[in-house]
Amino acid sequence: MALAPTWPFLCQNVTGKAPSQGRFFRHPEPDGRPARVWPVFLTYQGCPGRCVFCAQPLQTATAPAPLGATLAALENDLDAAARDGRGPYELAFYGGVFTALPEPWPERFLATARRWSQAGLITRVRCSTRPDACDPTVLCNLAEQGLGMVEIGAQTFDDAVLAASGRGHDAAAIRRAARDIPAAGLELGLQLLPGLPGHTPQGLDRDIAETCSLAPQIVRLYPCQVIEGTPLAALFRAGTYRPWDLETTLDALARAMLPLWRAGIRVARVGLAPQPGLEPAILAGPRHPALGSRVRARALLALVAAQVAALGHRPAGLAAPRRFAGEFFGHARELADAYAGLGLPRQSVRFVGREDFYLAAQPV
Repeated sequence: MALAPTWPFLCQNVTGKAPSQGRFFRHPEPDGRPARVWPVFLTYQGCPGRCVFCAQPLQTATAPAPLGATLAALENDLDAAARDGRGPYELAFYGGVFTALPEPWPERFLATARRWSQAGLITRVRCSTRPDACDPTVLCNLAEQGLGMVEIGAQTFDDAVLAASGRGHDAAAIRRAARDIPAAGLELGLQLLPGLPGHTPQGLDRDIAETCSLAPQIVRLYPCQVIEGTPLAALFRAGTYRPWDLETTLDALARAMLPLWRAGIRVARVGLAPQPGLEPAILAGPRHPALGSRVRARALLALVAAQVAALGHRPAGLAAPRRFAGEFFGHARELADAYAGLGLPRQSVRFVGREDFYLAAQPV
């Protein structure tokens, strides 16, 4: 097929300027490659109670253990990694409420991290916590001892949904923590859990807008799953809770990505990490082995659709960065028809060795 002569990349336009009918644009996702993370799961440690959705032993493949045993295992494993020349890693304390651990355990874990940081094995330390466990004095103390980032399990900013989920705090606690964490010199992360009891896609839109206003460095999006053994499983069996279906979830999460990216916020994860024993325990909820990729592909489609609308003419073709070739048309090419509807059938899309997109218009 002959290529449209207005494509600057394919007709060797050396000026780098777009013709009069065409648009350059870039993908808004923030730059930065994720670090290699060494997760340490403090299953249920520091938790004041159990939320309706929580099944930490299945979600992390780690049974509850005494903090002393967890620290000893970590020290042995880090020592082995150093001997083997592995690393460096970012140390991450997940699965519990790190900032609510009894004294002196936060200090002991951070002392171990400092020792291996000085050896070059650990580059940064992060933890997850609850919004109502972010005392400013505690945060400052942990920052002085080497903690670098705190991720808040926010879940949502909807007070009614928080109450229905047994969180034990309101949205005001999230806002306070999101202010106090940067004030202590720590980076901020937020974890959202779309689809909790009473939550809607429109509620997620509001959550995303508020998240952007708080300017965290990273966000994780974990669509709600019904896991065997949780209070949510009982609600599901009683017919009083219905999770979002997969299509609703894909569209809602894709709609969330662009405003986050445009606000300079990196989406660190979409969906639960696969763990042995987790998949058979999921009774219901939106899941797919390529969930994150499908969400990203739909977000890219929305980006291109907006550029087509702004073009003002029917598109002649699209030159896209080669790194998007694998996800552009979606899982099993599920988005090919949507692109064709925009005037961009598969044969009019080319992948090139540049970082910007070029959308060419049909000659008038």
